[in-house]
Amino acid sequence: MILSGSLVLLMVLAGTGGQLALSRGMKQVGEVGGLSFAGLARTVAGALRQPWVYAGLSLDAVAFFSMLALFTREDFSVVVPVTALSYVTGTFGARFLLGEHVCWRRWAGTLLVATGVTLTILERAGQ
Repeated sequence: MILSGSLVLLMVLAGTGGQLALSRGMKQVGEVGGLSFAGLARTVAGALRQPWVYAGLSLDAVAFFSMLALFTREDFSVVVPVTALSYVTGTFGARFLLGEHVCWRRWAGTLLVATGVTLTILERAGQ
């Protein structure tokens, strides 16, 4: 159970960190200049020059392999709901690391997600 908990923590934190890093990197690249080949090529070239993009992809890979390891240890019906913890960490990361405004409705939604994950974890612990 300790290993599974550690894998969940690694998956959620690495996944959220990866998404936050990708967001930061892609904001530095700027908007896609249309769906033309030239516009997409400029965006890809810009992304390939961003260290944040590489950090994000690396962290997402760690999260992915942590999830694969979890699938070997836990039921699918436990792993998938627990991945929703990334919504909670993502909301906090958006607010406090990226400086985004998070309205009360998003915080309420985050609380609902956290409650659902807690119920899943408590049900699993009670078996």
